Amino acid sequence: MCALTLPDRTTKPRSYGITSIQDKGLNTGELENILKDFHPFVDIAKMSIGTAYLTPRIEEKLKLYQQYDVIVYFGGTLFEKYYYQNKLEEYLNYLKTHNIKWIEVSNGTTDISLDERTELIQDLSDNFNILAEVGCKDSHVNLPPSEWMKEIQSLIEAGANFVITEGRGSGTAGIYNENGTIRTDLISDIISKIDTKKLIFETPKSKHQNYMINHVGTNVNLGNILPHDVLLVETQRVGLRNETFFLGQND
Repeated sequence: MCALTLPDRTTKPRSYGITSIQDKGLNTGELENILKDFHPFVDIAKMSIGTAYLTPRIEEKLKLYQQYDVIVYFGGTLFEKYYYQNKLEEYLNYLKTHNIKWIEVSNGTTDISLDERTELIQDLSDNFNILAEVGCKDSHVNLPPSEWMKEIQSLIEAGANFVITEGRGSGTAGIYNENGTIRTDLISDIISKIDTKKLIFETPKSKHQNYMINHVGTNVNLGNILPHDVLLVETQRVGLRNETFFLGQND
């Protein structure tokens, strides 16, 4: 087969060009089948919506991720639940028990001030890699662009490895409007002022992924990817889908 000229993709272990999947309860058999074929395209996995707390045979699942060199972490909702109940130390011990080296510091559901979050990041960064999130899961709460910029910069300066831009699994909050349309002015502001290699954009839908790939580039960091969409996302990244067909052709 004649080789195509495609946009250059970073390879694992990546520091950018990351694909982060949202694991909402894959059983170990499903997970093994997905990773066996598609692990080169998966960098990070979020066990989301508090599922890590209830997952049967969680050690077996974590070992599968480790076997295929996928970073795994427990989502921000679980962090917020422990924090809200004043049980942060118990949560940190819980992560250490499971050999989880990444922690998400978020305020998508609870109201944790920016000062509290930056202080937490500074304290936790000695023992964990940090994912910080900006934005609210409530679709009626729209932070102005200036506040997004302030929070992102503050969280990066505090020591966050990546800042996640909230989008929810439904793509109806944070960087999206309630109807699922993209807040294009907000995205333009963010990508013009922030190093996008430090950002992970939550993009649960194909239209969201295509927009970010076309506006940021092949190696944009994408989050909240459904596990069964991993190969599709990779085709989008390298211009093998009509919405991204001309990506990199004029480089």
